[in-house]
Amino acid sequence: MNGASPYTPPTVWTWNAANGGKFANINRPIAGPTHEKDLPVGRHPLQLYSLATPNGVKVTVMLEELLELGHRGAEYDAWLIRINEGDQFGSGFVAVNPNSKIPALWDRSGATPVRVFESGAILQYLAEKFGAFLPTHPGERAECLSWLFWQMGSAPFLGGGFGHFYAYAPSKIEYAIDRYAMEVKRQLDVLDRRLAESPYLAGDAYTIADMAVWPWYGTLVKGQLYEAGEFLQVHEYTHVLRWTDAIAQRPAVRRGRMVNRSWGQPSSQLHERHDATDFETRTQDKMTAKDPA
Repeated sequence: MNGASPYTPPTVWTWNAANGGKFANINRPIAGPTHEKDLPVGRHPLQLYSLATPNGVKVTVMLEELLELGHRGAEYDAWLIRINEGDQFGSGFVAVNPNSKIPALWDRSGATPVRVFESGAILQYLAEKFGAFLPTHPGERAECLSWLFWQMGSAPFLGGGFGHFYAYAPSKIEYAIDRYAMEVKRQLDVLDRRLAESPYLAGDAYTIADMAVWPWYGTLVKGQLYEAGEFLQVHEYTHVLRWTDAIAQRPAVRRGRMVNRSWGQPSSQLHERHDATDFETRTQDKMTAKDPA
Protein backbone atom coordinates (compact mmCIF):
# COMPACT_ATOMS: atom_id res chain seq x y z
CA MET A 1 0.00 0.00 0.00
CA ASN A 2 1.27 3.46 -0.87
CA GLY A 3 1.87 5.99 1.88
CA ALA A 4 -0.59 8.71 2.81
CA SER A 5 -1.73 10.84 -0.10
CA PRO A 6 -0.35 14.40 -0.12
CA TYR A 7 -3.80 15.63 -1.13
CA THR A 8 -5.72 17.56 1.52
CA PRO A 9 -9.37 18.35 0.71
CA PRO A 10 -10.05 22.09 0.64
CA THR A 11 -12.53 23.67 3.00
CA VAL A 12 -14.89 24.30 0.08
CA TRP A 13 -14.86 22.07 -3.00
CA THR A 14 -14.69 23.79 -6.40
CA TRP A 15 -15.11 22.23 -9.83
CA ASN A 16 -11.91 21.72 -11.79
CA ALA A 17 -13.24 21.12 -15.29
CA ALA A 18 -9.79 20.06 -16.52
CA ASN A 19 -9.37 17.35 -13.90
CA GLY A 20 -8.87 14.68 -16.55
CA GLY A 21 -10.19 11.18 -17.07
CA LYS A 22 -11.93 9.63 -20.04
CA PHE A 23 -15.33 11.20 -19.33
CA ALA A 24 -14.17 14.59 -18.07
CA ASN A 25 -15.76 16.34 -21.05
CA ILE A 26 -19.29 15.24 -20.07
CA ASN A 27 -19.07 15.35 -16.28
CA ARG A 28 -20.28 18.46 -14.48
CA PRO A 29 -21.70 19.30 -11.04
CA ILE A 30 -25.00 20.73 -12.30
CA ALA A 31 -28.09 19.29 -13.99
CA GLY A 32 -30.30 20.54 -16.80
CA PRO A 33 -29.87 20.89 -20.59
CA THR A 34 -26.85 22.42 -22.24
CA HIS A 35 -28.53 22.93 -25.61
CA GLU A 36 -31.88 22.81 -27.36
CA LYS A 37 -32.52 19.59 -29.25
CA ASP A 38 -35.77 17.75 -29.77
CA LEU A 39 -35.83 13.97 -29.66
CA PRO A 40 -36.87 12.04 -32.76
CA VAL A 41 -40.13 10.12 -32.57
CA GLY A 42 -40.89 6.97 -34.55
CA ARG A 43 -44.13 5.18 -35.32
CA HIS A 44 -44.33 2.82 -32.33
CA PRO A 45 -45.87 3.66 -28.95
CA LEU A 46 -42.62 2.84 -27.14
CA GLN A 47 -39.76 5.23 -27.86
CA LEU A 48 -36.41 4.29 -26.35
CA TYR A 49 -33.44 6.66 -26.20
CA SER A 50 -30.35 4.76 -25.23
CA LEU A 51 -26.88 3.35 -25.82
CA ALA A 52 -25.74 -0.27 -25.54
CA THR A 53 -23.90 0.13 -22.27
CA PRO A 54 -24.89 -2.46 -19.65
CA ASN A 55 -27.72 -0.25 -18.43
CA GLY A 56 -29.02 0.22 -21.95
CA VAL A 57 -28.78 -3.48 -22.80
CA LYS A 58 -31.10 -4.33 -19.90
CA VAL A 59 -34.00 -2.57 -21.60
CA THR A 60 -33.42 -3.67 -25.19
CA VAL A 61 -33.14 -7.27 -24.01
CA MET A 62 -36.44 -6.87 -22.12
CA LEU A 63 -38.20 -5.44 -25.16
CA GLU A 64 -36.87 -8.18 -27.43
CA GLU A 65 -37.90 -10.82 -24.88
CA LEU A 66 -41.42 -9.39 -24.81
CA LEU A 67 -41.60 -9.50 -28.58
CA GLU A 68 -40.29 -13.07 -28.51
CA LEU A 69 -43.29 -13.95 -26.32
CA GLY A 70 -45.65 -12.40 -28.85
CA HIS A 71 -46.43 -9.08 -27.17
CA ARG A 72 -46.93 -6.95 -30.28
CA GLY A 73 -47.50 -3.89 -28.12
CA ALA A 74 -43.84 -4.04 -27.18
CA GLU A 75 -42.71 -2.97 -30.66
CA TYR A 76 -40.39 -0.04 -30.22
CA ASP A 77 -38.15 2.53 -31.85
CA ALA A 78 -34.65 2.66 -30.34
CA TRP A 79 -32.74 5.88 -30.94
CA LEU A 80 -29.00 6.17 -30.40
CA ILE A 81 -27.88 8.60 -27.69
CA ARG A 82 -24.16 9.27 -28.02
CA ILE A 83 -23.24 10.11 -24.45
CA ASN A 84 -19.62 10.96 -25.30
CA GLU A 85 -20.98 13.73 -27.53
CA GLY A 86 -23.36 15.06 -24.89
CA ASP A 87 -26.67 13.98 -26.49
CA GLN A 88 -28.03 13.28 -23.01
CA PHE A 89 -27.88 17.00 -22.22
CA GLY A 90 -30.19 18.04 -25.05
CA SER A 91 -33.47 19.64 -23.95
CA GLY A 92 -35.56 16.79 -25.34
CA PHE A 93 -33.62 14.12 -23.50
CA VAL A 94 -33.62 16.05 -20.23
CA ALA A 95 -37.41 16.28 -20.56
CA VAL A 96 -37.68 12.50 -20.48
CA ASN A 97 -34.87 12.00 -17.96
CA PRO A 98 -33.93 14.97 -15.77
CA ASN A 99 -30.96 12.91 -14.56
CA SER A 100 -29.43 12.93 -18.08
CA LYS A 101 -28.55 9.23 -18.06
CA ILE A 102 -29.46 6.49 -20.51
CA PRO A 103 -31.77 4.67 -20.96
CA ALA A 104 -34.96 6.73 -21.07
CA LEU A 105 -38.37 5.68 -22.36
CA TRP A 106 -41.52 7.43 -23.56
CA ASP A 107 -44.65 5.27 -23.57
CA ARG A 108 -47.11 6.94 -25.95
CA SER A 109 -49.66 4.13 -25.95
CA GLY A 110 -52.16 6.02 -23.79
CA ALA A 111 -53.91 9.36 -23.94
CA THR A 112 -51.08 10.97 -21.94
CA PRO A 113 -47.47 9.99 -22.66
CA VAL A 114 -45.63 8.40 -19.74
CA ARG A 115 -41.94 8.94 -19.20
CA VAL A 116 -39.87 6.30 -17.44
CA PHE A 117 -36.20 6.66 -16.55
CA GLU A 118 -33.66 4.57 -14.64
CA SER A 119 -33.14 1.12 -16.10
CA GLY A 120 -34.58 -0.79 -13.14
CA ALA A 121 -37.72 1.33 -13.19
CA ILE A 122 -38.12 0.71 -16.92
CA LEU A 123 -37.79 -3.06 -16.45
CA GLN A 124 -40.41 -3.10 -13.71
CA TYR A 125 -42.73 -0.79 -15.68
CA LEU A 126 -42.59 -3.00 -18.79
CA ALA A 127 -42.96 -6.20 -16.75
CA GLU A 128 -46.11 -4.85 -15.12
CA LYS A 129 -47.46 -3.38 -18.34
CA PHE A 130 -47.22 -6.67 -20.22
CA GLY A 131 -47.54 -9.11 -17.32
CA ALA A 132 -44.27 -10.89 -18.07
CA PHE A 133 -40.93 -11.71 -16.43
CA LEU A 134 -42.10 -10.60 -12.97
CA PRO A 135 -43.66 -13.29 -10.75
CA THR A 136 -47.09 -12.66 -9.30
CA HIS A 137 -46.75 -14.90 -6.23
CA PRO A 138 -45.81 -12.55 -3.36
CA GLY A 139 -42.74 -14.48 -2.25
CA GLU A 140 -41.40 -14.99 -5.75
CA ARG A 141 -42.12 -11.37 -6.66
CA ALA A 142 -40.25 -10.18 -3.57
CA GLU A 143 -37.24 -12.37 -4.47
CA CYS A 144 -37.21 -11.00 -8.02
CA LEU A 145 -37.46 -7.37 -6.97
CA SER A 146 -34.85 -7.88 -4.25
CA TRP A 147 -32.31 -9.01 -6.85
CA LEU A 148 -33.36 -6.24 -9.23
CA PHE A 149 -32.69 -3.62 -6.59
CA TRP A 150 -29.55 -5.44 -5.49
CA GLN A 151 -28.22 -4.76 -8.95
CA MET A 152 -29.24 -1.12 -8.91
CA GLY A 153 -27.40 -0.63 -5.62
CA SER A 154 -24.38 -2.80 -6.41
CA ALA A 155 -23.47 -1.88 -9.98
CA PRO A 156 -22.24 1.65 -9.13
CA PHE A 157 -19.45 0.03 -7.13
CA LEU A 158 -18.56 -2.00 -10.22
CA GLY A 159 -18.92 0.79 -12.78
CA GLY A 160 -18.28 4.15 -11.17
CA GLY A 161 -16.06 2.56 -8.56
CA PHE A 162 -13.90 -0.29 -9.85
CA GLY A 163 -14.35 0.45 -13.55
CA HIS A 164 -13.49 4.11 -13.20
CA PHE A 165 -10.38 3.74 -11.10
CA TYR A 166 -9.12 0.58 -12.85
CA ALA A 167 -9.78 1.58 -16.45
CA TYR A 168 -10.54 5.28 -16.82
CA ALA A 169 -8.98 7.40 -14.08
CA PRO A 170 -6.09 9.61 -15.27
CA SER A 171 -3.82 8.03 -12.64
CA LYS A 172 -3.88 4.67 -10.86
CA ILE A 173 -4.66 4.89 -7.16
CA GLU A 174 -3.79 1.68 -5.33
CA TYR A 175 -6.16 2.24 -2.43
CA ALA A 176 -9.14 2.97 -4.70
CA ILE A 177 -8.51 -0.02 -6.97
CA ASP A 178 -7.96 -2.38 -4.04
CA ARG A 179 -11.08 -1.13 -2.28
CA TYR A 180 -13.38 -1.55 -5.26
CA ALA A 181 -11.80 -4.80 -6.49
CA MET A 182 -12.51 -6.29 -3.07
CA GLU A 183 -16.13 -5.15 -3.26
CA VAL A 184 -16.66 -6.45 -6.82
CA LYS A 185 -15.28 -9.86 -5.87
CA ARG A 186 -17.60 -9.90 -2.86
CA GLN A 187 -20.52 -9.14 -5.18
CA LEU A 188 -19.50 -11.93 -7.54
CA ASP A 189 -19.38 -14.29 -4.57
CA VAL A 190 -22.90 -13.20 -3.59
CA LEU A 191 -24.11 -14.05 -7.09
CA ASP A 192 -22.19 -17.30 -7.28
CA ARG A 193 -23.62 -18.56 -4.00
CA ARG A 194 -27.16 -17.68 -5.08
CA LEU A 195 -26.76 -19.29 -8.51
CA ALA A 196 -25.46 -22.46 -6.86
CA GLU A 197 -28.95 -22.75 -5.36
CA SER A 198 -31.14 -22.02 -8.39
CA PRO A 199 -30.93 -21.71 -12.18
CA TYR A 200 -31.82 -18.01 -12.13
CA LEU A 201 -31.62 -15.26 -9.56
CA ALA A 202 -35.29 -15.29 -8.57
CA GLY A 203 -35.59 -19.07 -8.69
CA ASP A 204 -36.48 -21.46 -11.50
CA ALA A 205 -37.75 -18.77 -13.89
CA TYR A 206 -35.87 -16.19 -15.93
CA THR A 207 -36.98 -12.71 -14.85
CA ILE A 208 -36.18 -9.01 -15.01
CA ALA A 209 -33.69 -9.65 -12.19
CA ASP A 210 -31.54 -11.68 -14.59
CA MET A 211 -31.98 -9.06 -17.32
CA ALA A 212 -30.71 -6.39 -14.95
CA VAL A 213 -27.71 -8.28 -13.60
CA TRP A 214 -26.52 -10.09 -16.72
CA PRO A 215 -25.30 -7.11 -18.81
CA TRP A 216 -22.99 -6.04 -15.99
CA TYR A 217 -21.80 -9.19 -14.27
CA GLY A 218 -22.18 -11.55 -17.22
CA THR A 219 -19.88 -9.48 -19.39
CA LEU A 220 -17.51 -9.08 -16.46
CA VAL A 221 -17.03 -12.83 -15.93
CA LYS A 222 -16.51 -13.30 -19.68
CA GLY A 223 -13.64 -10.81 -19.55
CA GLN A 224 -15.45 -8.25 -21.70
CA LEU A 225 -15.89 -5.47 -19.14
CA TYR A 226 -12.88 -3.25 -18.38
CA GLU A 227 -10.62 -6.11 -19.59
CA ALA A 228 -10.44 -7.08 -15.94
CA GLY A 229 -11.15 -10.81 -16.12
CA GLU A 230 -7.65 -11.97 -15.24
CA PHE A 231 -7.17 -9.26 -12.63
CA LEU A 232 -10.35 -10.31 -10.81
CA GLN A 233 -9.86 -14.06 -11.45
CA VAL A 234 -13.41 -14.33 -12.74
CA HIS A 235 -12.97 -18.01 -13.67
CA GLU A 236 -13.53 -18.82 -9.98
CA TYR A 237 -17.25 -17.99 -10.24
CA THR A 238 -18.41 -21.14 -11.98
CA HIS A 239 -22.11 -20.76 -11.24
CA VAL A 240 -22.13 -17.21 -12.55
CA LEU A 241 -20.39 -18.45 -15.70
CA ARG A 242 -22.98 -21.20 -16.19
CA TRP A 243 -25.82 -18.70 -15.79
CA THR A 244 -24.10 -16.19 -18.08
CA ASP A 245 -23.66 -18.69 -20.90
CA ALA A 246 -27.25 -19.88 -20.66
CA ILE A 247 -28.66 -16.36 -20.93
CA ALA A 248 -26.32 -15.43 -23.77
CA GLN A 249 -27.85 -18.13 -25.97
CA ARG A 250 -31.35 -16.68 -25.81
CA PRO A 251 -32.32 -15.26 -29.23
CA ALA A 252 -33.84 -12.13 -27.70
CA VAL A 253 -30.67 -11.49 -25.72
CA ARG A 254 -28.53 -11.84 -28.82
CA ARG A 255 -30.71 -9.26 -30.57
CA GLY A 256 -31.10 -6.94 -27.62
CA ARG A 257 -27.40 -6.57 -26.94
CA MET A 258 -26.86 -5.28 -30.50
CA VAL A 259 -29.41 -2.46 -30.37
CA ASN A 260 -27.91 1.05 -30.00
CA ARG A 261 -24.41 -0.42 -30.12
CA SER A 262 -21.94 1.80 -31.97
CA TRP A 263 -18.58 0.17 -31.25
CA GLY A 264 -16.86 -3.18 -31.63
CA GLN A 265 -17.19 -5.51 -34.59
CA PRO A 266 -19.67 -4.32 -37.24
CA SER A 267 -21.47 -7.64 -36.79
CA SER A 268 -22.34 -6.64 -33.22
CA GLN A 269 -23.88 -3.27 -34.06
CA LEU A 270 -27.37 -2.03 -34.83
CA HIS A 271 -27.25 1.71 -34.24
CA GLU A 272 -31.01 2.22 -34.36
CA ARG A 273 -33.88 -0.22 -34.28
CA HIS A 274 -37.30 0.63 -35.71
CA ASP A 275 -38.64 -2.74 -36.79
CA ALA A 276 -37.87 -6.43 -36.34
CA THR A 277 -36.73 -6.56 -39.95
CA ASP A 278 -33.82 -4.27 -39.09
CA PHE A 279 -32.01 -7.36 -37.83
CA GLU A 280 -32.70 -9.20 -41.10
CA THR A 281 -31.58 -6.45 -43.46
CA ARG A 282 -28.13 -6.02 -42.04
CA THR A 283 -25.09 -6.74 -44.19
CA GLN A 284 -24.22 -10.37 -44.77
CA ASP A 285 -21.25 -10.31 -42.40
CA LYS A 286 -23.57 -9.20 -39.58
CA MET A 287 -26.15 -11.85 -40.39
CA THR A 288 -23.66 -14.70 -40.18
CA ALA A 289 -21.30 -13.51 -37.46
CA LYS A 290 -21.10 -15.15 -34.07
CA ASP A 291 -21.22 -12.80 -31.09
CA PRO A 292 -20.49 -14.86 -27.96
CA ALA A 293 -21.18 -13.49 -24.51
